[in-house]
Amino acid sequence: MRLDEVPVGSTVRVRKLCGGPILKFMEMGVLPGTEVRVLKKAPLGDPIEVELRGYRLSLRKEEAECLEVVPCGSP
Repeated sequence: MRLDEVPVGSTVRVRKLCGGPILKFMEMGVLPGTEVRVLKKAPLGDPIEVELRGYRLSLRKEEAECLEVVPCGSP
């Protein structure tokens, strides 16, 4: 599943960076294995506010579409 498909309030783990601004994700600490909690979504799904590594981050929908995630507790 992609990060843009995750419901608000859910926590997931980044499985894979699927393209897009990979270097930008890495600089922000968004790496495979990182836990991400979805805090808010704007009415049309853009932007998406998430929390990871103790800070909050807003991602555009097209950025969130580049992050493949799995529910926490999944391999």
